Amino acid sequence: MQIAKVRGTVVSTQKDPTLRGAKLLLLQFVDETGQLLPKYEVAADTSVGAGLDEWVLVSRGSAARQVSGSEHRPIDAMVVGIIDTVSVDNQLLYSKKDQYRT
Repeated sequence: MQIAKVRGTVVSTQKDPTLRGAKLLLLQFVDETGQLLPKYEVAADTSVGAGLDEWVLVSRGSAARQVSGSEHRPIDAMVVGIIDTVSVDNQLLYSKKDQYRT
């Protein structure tokens, strides 16, 4: 799995019929220091309901199709979780709560 930030959505009116109902998100990957990497990917979100600017867990490759109901979809990246916190070396790197404070 990898950590990424939801940067936007992707809309496709013409697509494989098995992708109907799957929310497509534009993700930007995050490194171990919390910095955004210059690497983007489109991933499906069929179950967790991630939104803009949230940090998410992304499963890629054949593991992405292990999510129930996605076994026969042409998906190679799937959002499988919304991250609440990330700590590295006992230091808080990211907190969803802090993201929404003003």
